[in-house]
Amino acid sequence: MKHSILIAGIGNIFQGDDAFGVHVIRVLSAIPFPRDVRIVDFGIRSIDLAFALMDDHDLIILVDATSRGCAPGTLYTIEIEPIDIPDTGEGASLANSHGLDSVRVLAAAKSMGARFKKMFLVGCEPLVTDRDDTGEIGLSDIVNAAVPRAVETIQQLIREFEVSPIEKAEVYSHESS
Repeated sequence: MKHSILIAGIGNIFQGDDAFGVHVIRVLSAIPFPRDVRIVDFGIRSIDLAFALMDDHDLIILVDATSRGCAPGTLYTIEIEPIDIPDTGEGASLANSHGLDSVRVLAAAKSMGARFKKMFLVGCEPLVTDRDDTGEIGLSDIVNAAVPRAVETIQQLIREFEVSPIEKAEVYSHESS
């Protein structure tokens, strides 16, 4: 059975471990997936993600740094129930030049009529979410070590949807836009 799947990487590459989702997408982009698996590096582009969520996906996997108070490098797989997505209040804004608030994006997409089916967040507890003036870009060692485990988790979630890797999926990146 074929399913429409969106894997959405979220993060700011200039904010240390906040780029976790972007790094996971880079690894996933080298792995063959069926054509109905869409792998996208959204970075901090809230509007683009909101519109992508409007498509009729059977499975959405958001990949992001996620602070929940555990040790840095801890992975989380959180199922997001459509009923738990808040309604957008008046004046809610997606505009933020430094980050993407996934809850606001989901709420905005919901208010625009998105119909969510199965959705997960694959997150990693960050160590560093800011950088100094040296201009260094990259994940901390402990979060970088979690990237392969996140890739395995995502592959498992896809296998549960009876999708087998057979050909190269379309990969989208903010760098190619």
